[in-house]
Amino acid sequence: MRDALTALPLHFDVSTQLHTLVRLGLDKLPLPAQGATLQRWQALALVAGHSLSLAKLYEGHTDALAILAQLGECNVAAESATASDGASWGVWAAESASTRVTITPSSGTAVQLDGTKCWCSGAQTLSHGLLTAWYADGRGPQLVSVAMHQAGINVSCEGWHAVGMVASASVDVNFSQAQAQLVGKPRDYMARPGFWHGGAGIAACWYGGARFLGQALHQVLRDLPPEARGALRLAALGKVDLALHSTAAVLREAAQWIDDNPLVDARATALRARLAAEDCAKQVLDEAGRALGAAAFCRNARFARAAADLPVFVRQSHADRDSTALAESTLLRGDTPWLL
Repeated sequence: MRDALTALPLHFDVSTQLHTLVRLGLDKLPLPAQGATLQRWQALALVAGHSLSLAKLYEGHTDALAILAQLGECNVAAESATASDGASWGVWAAESASTRVTITPSSGTAVQLDGTKCWCSGAQTLSHGLLTAWYADGRGPQLVSVAMHQAGINVSCEGWHAVGMVASASVDVNFSQAQAQLVGKPRDYMARPGFWHGGAGIAACWYGGARFLGQALHQVLRDLPPEARGALRLAALGKVDLALHSTAAVLREAAQWIDDNPLVDARATALRARLAAEDCAKQVLDEAGRALGAAAFCRNARFARAAADLPVFVRQSHADRDSTALAESTLLRGDTPWLL
């Protein structure tokens, strides 16, 4: 993976980079909760260190393959698309308060989709999508798979004004009698154990982005003679080291716990990993930026891009709502928490 990423020209758009990784078979990661979750997350972190926008699409694609492995066994159309050469997937499960995609049954697992789905990262270039939709009677969310290159689908070019993560283009997609296939049953997407396994994997992407910024600070100080490093910049590197080291430990423990408990609700474990990675990303960005000054943001294109992308990516977190949910999970435990 590392060699393949190094060989990817940075001037290529992220969709071309994603398709290159797919063509090389580097999207076939170990499935979560099957003994190699850490290796899966290490790959996500490596891609994030290369490009956070690429990581956004790569994580969605590899998550889709994991979801289909769990829920798509009865879905011949989804399995066929997964196995086809060059197929690229997105997972679009965020729900908007103002818009919703509705399902009209057709025949068997075939359905029609109508409505608008918001926050569809990479929809302009991906070949397939997994998205949540709803029946007219309110049943849902129901996961469906859809081929993007068909009549009845219009990918909007409007509504995405972010400077950070600009290449991931989380746009609106409008469906009008679009053909799709059911994947599992209503609520299966969120009820399956893998839902939180995938949610924890996002933390590995945030960690990978933070690690890249930390490495930039580390490299600058290594290249300076000891007398020119300065106490304040050294203190910043020390804080960065502690933040990254601590978060890596949390992620390793979470991956091991998921592998040891594949069918147990991983909500608390995933939330802990996500919150730790979010805090780490914010601290590393702050410390590296203060230590390196304006030159890093103005003269180092990769640093500037990562520094713009990371705050947008971590806002996929639910912030204090995740902290509240973690607290509620902690209170449900009957034992004494936090023993060493």
